[in-house]
Amino acid sequence: MSTIIYPSPIFGPIHSRRLGVSLGINLLPEDGKVCTFDCLYCECGFNAARKAHKPLPTREEVAAALEEKLIAMKAEGVAPDVLTFAGNGEPTIHPKFAGIIDDTLALRDKYFPAAKVSVLTNATLVTRPAVFDALSRVDNNILKLDTVCEEYIRFVDRPTMAYNVEEIVEKLAKFGKNAVIQTMFMKGEVDGRSVDNTGNEYVLPWLETVKKIAPREVMIYTIDRETPQEGLKKATREELDRIVALLAEAGIRASASY
Repeated sequence: MSTIIYPSPIFGPIHSRRLGVSLGINLLPEDGKVCTFDCLYCECGFNAARKAHKPLPTREEVAAALEEKLIAMKAEGVAPDVLTFAGNGEPTIHPKFAGIIDDTLALRDKYFPAAKVSVLTNATLVTRPAVFDALSRVDNNILKLDTVCEEYIRFVDRPTMAYNVEEIVEKLAKFGKNAVIQTMFMKGEVDGRSVDNTGNEYVLPWLETVKKIAPREVMIYTIDRETPQEGLKKATREELDRIVALLAEAGIRASASY
């Protein structure tokens, strides 16, 4: 199946289902994927099949390219709703991630102070103090938590490093109301095994954990593009709406992207 590899370090703007007019910032190489997860559903493909050969963009290259694009958007009268760290893998892998966040916040304030700065992260590296502190400074640190079942995470999200869901959840809770939790719900079967996490077996323990994290918001979504793994299916609108309703009953703001 077809997958997507994004330009680096800047791409878009694009229209995001969740964020509006989004200018993308890709801290990974333009020729492949670098990630601490290897998700069955990743739109960028599997890590081994999309191995990058070019280096990461430098902090200076990111800042220069971002400023050039913001100046052009200003001249065109096009205002971004959000500057979004996303792209070909996990942005917090970049060794200069914290400094790049500082540069981005300064450029945002200079050219489009009303825009938000968001980071789409799988949260695997939030245990690193520099990453945690940098994520605490952005408007939207959108943190992945597909389930609290570590067996499911190892089968579907497939961490490429040591991963302990309890340790990650503990750090997510320390973000307090600055946290936004993002969760992929899907259905289907892979190698004779169900990947359906829309039922109570997965939803109710996840919900209790989300209550403990007490985030500002929860964004749930389902498959939108082709995936590298066959057998995956979208969750239905009704299934996503049910989960949003459970979150609402718990007093947690939530939205679903279908």
